[in-house]
Amino acid sequence: MVNRIILNPVSYHGAGAIAEIANELTSRGFKKAFVCTDPDLIKFGVTKKVLDVLDNAKISYEVYSNIKPNPTIENVQSGVKAFQDCGADCIVAVGGGSSMDTAKAIGIIITNPEFADVRSLEGVAPTKNHAVFTIAVPTTAGTAAEVTINYVITDVDKKRKFVCVDPHDIPEVAVVDPDMMSSMPRNLTAATGMDALTHAIEGFITRGAWEMTDMFHLEAIRLISKNLRSAVENDPEGRRGMAIAQYVAGMGFSNVGLGIVHSMAHGLSALYDLPHGVACAIILPLGMEYNAEYTGDKYREIAKAMGIENADSMAPEEYRRAAIDAVKKLSADVGIPENLTGILKEEDIQFLAESAYADACRPGNPRDTSVEDIIALYRKLL
Repeated sequence: MVNRIILNPVSYHGAGAIAEIANELTSRGFKKAFVCTDPDLIKFGVTKKVLDVLDNAKISYEVYSNIKPNPTIENVQSGVKAFQDCGADCIVAVGGGSSMDTAKAIGIIITNPEFADVRSLEGVAPTKNHAVFTIAVPTTAGTAAEVTINYVITDVDKKRKFVCVDPHDIPEVAVVDPDMMSSMPRNLTAATGMDALTHAIEGFITRGAWEMTDMFHLEAIRLISKNLRSAVENDPEGRRGMAIAQYVAGMGFSNVGLGIVHSMAHGLSALYDLPHGVACAIILPLGMEYNAEYTGDKYREIAKAMGIENADSMAPEEYRRAAIDAVKKLSADVGIPENLTGILKEEDIQFLAESAYADACRPGNPRDTSVEDIIALYRKLL
């Protein structure tokens, strides 16, 4: 069997790393940046940190911020037009998954105009050209969109999210600067951190997992378990640890896929506008229980990475329960709700289950599933 790894050609890590944006653009001869960001990051002065770097280097730019938390087809289409109208020759994506996913879709369509119908990018689209040169600057520690070959767009008309997987969309440069994450509120830090944990655990147990991605995922689980609680308290070391952890998780899952936790979470975000990380965190323990007997001894390694002592001496039922309980405790400690009471509606479950089954993440799940199985899982979350 042949395994493939795709990562950024260049990435920068550490406080103050955003200064490298100017060096990367000027050394490559780019003249005008299309800065893809969201309104809140502009409002709270986060995007300005990057704009200051561009101003000081006398690099021209156009700011595009028509982006929703769950970016839509319309957000992408208006972004393509804005890029074309402003004469930019590169993209700087500043934000969480919403900004980076929108930037990826824009960059792909600009260089592959035959995919102007955004829906045509769903799944593994046969694009021929790499996206517009992109530098991705995450402001949340969770999605790892700066290092993945995936992006997710919301189809408002059909009330669903669709996943796009394309090696041509990976940003050429990732700038992972924990200072850019310091203004994240507690709830967003918690939600994005649990999204990163879900990436790491699902990536570790997915059908495509292998030795190199296992290495990434286990280290990510260890770092998240160690740092998420303190990151929620805005401790600088916790922020730094989570910035690394979510990137390392992305290095893994981008190359092997995820599972039903993500496929179920995508529908909830599309239908109820529920934050993606919250949806993942609520579903994760249930998904782990569902998959437990189909993962060999991997839950022992998850338990150990999460700090469970004596996991090596436990029976399979014990270490599997210990791993699931450790996830539940971390989730509770950072303030994630236990279930979807008051959010999920019984009348929506059939539609959500069908959407989850059709989702691009579902085939990677270690256990074969069905629409009926997913319906039962959703009902347990009521």
